[in-house]
Amino acid sequence: MSPTTLTRKIVALFALLLMPLAAQAQAPAPVPTLPADEPELVEFDTAKTRSIAVPALVAPSPADTPAGNSTALGRQIAEVISANLRNSGVFETQGPNGLRAISIGEVTAPAFAEWKARPVEQLVQGFVRVGGDGNLTVGCYLYDVGFGTETTRLGFNVPPREWRRAAHKCADAIYSKLTGELPFFDSRIAYIAETGPKGKRVKRLAIMDSDGANHRFITNGQSTALTPRFSPNYKSILYLSYVDGNPRIYVYDIDAGRQRLITQSRNPTFAPRWSPDGQTILYSMAVAGNTDIYKISASGGGTPVKLTSSPGIDVGGSFSPDGRQIVFESDRSGSQQIYVMNADGSNQRRISFGSGRYATPEWSPRADLIAYTRIAGDFRVGTMRPDGSGERLLTNSWQDEAPTWAPNGRVIQFFRTAKGSGKTSIWQVDLTGANERKLPTPVDGSDPAWGPVLP
Repeated sequence: MSPTTLTRKIVALFALLLMPLAAQAQAPAPVPTLPADEPELVEFDTAKTRSIAVPALVAPSPADTPAGNSTALGRQIAEVISANLRNSGVFETQGPNGLRAISIGEVTAPAFAEWKARPVEQLVQGFVRVGGDGNLTVGCYLYDVGFGTETTRLGFNVPPREWRRAAHKCADAIYSKLTGELPFFDSRIAYIAETGPKGKRVKRLAIMDSDGANHRFITNGQSTALTPRFSPNYKSILYLSYVDGNPRIYVYDIDAGRQRLITQSRNPTFAPRWSPDGQTILYSMAVAGNTDIYKISASGGGTPVKLTSSPGIDVGGSFSPDGRQIVFESDRSGSQQIYVMNADGSNQRRISFGSGRYATPEWSPRADLIAYTRIAGDFRVGTMRPDGSGERLLTNSWQDEAPTWAPNGRVIQFFRTAKGSGKTSIWQVDLTGANERKLPTPVDGSDPAWGPVLP
């Protein structure tokens, strides 16, 4: 299913939706429209979790939909909200399992005394209603239990098939409201799905939601696919494919289900990456024993522009969010290290000086950090500032590599290779390094690429 724009509504008319269903429910006061600007980025203590209860959303008039009965959808939406918040590492969640069903009247008039006794700090309640057009209206309310006050409310009108997106949007709003951070749950991940024995792996391009749901294979495995990246507008995926042993860079149009060739060569080619405006593609190519970084128009054709020329192996990493700089790896100093240069190739300078080698640098969407793989015996994922200071290692396994950032720059995904078997899996870790978890995939997974938040 291709991404569609989710119609977002702040439900100032919730009273009209609720009053016919429960005369005892007090009509909520009008809610001001949420500000259009993004929430301020603030530091928060992820070591201190916040407790939050998420009972099943109420279906005031149960009705069947193509996605199931609205009563069942109310519970499923609550399950996704609860899982999103819990997996962020910031919240301890209760429910919907183990919590009683709430009435429609409680949606706007919670039983605060009961919730204080559990105890929880925050409460999420809401409803699911099927409209005459068959779409779902999902209402989402957040309450501060200690103060006994409503914190925020919002609503979404979605086709039944997109109920999970409504759940992700609700969780995003709660996360942003309580942490001051940008959202990231309503996003997707592209990765390489791997099957077959070690040394003879079949590698297919696949996509899924940020929590592993709605999984879909994009390619059939007849040719190897590597290093996918979502375009900034989410409409396509850039990836490298080996057809008849020759590397080709493709852009796959998600809506049309077609791919187009950007460039091909008989020379080894690596690591294609988008520019932030989606107009340029960065990649590396080995010619006559020297590997350099090139850029080419995303429309395909034209002559590639060579950005590096030092003896050795230069492999492109990623653009800075403003598109003015590029971080990359190079062994020009005698070992694999991280360098930064201007987008035109000028002012190339080394920023990594720790022990071991450094690879796969990726600039944070917040521009404040660069993630990388450090190789010193084991492979570990870490971060540093763009000037090379503040180096921190976040993982400690045998082989963790290829970091990719969440849209809010607070969480990193990577893939882990098991020692001996060579099996690969996708993991994520927050910037504390304390909250690490494995993502569910139907087969082995590598080379994850986290896309932006869906519109």
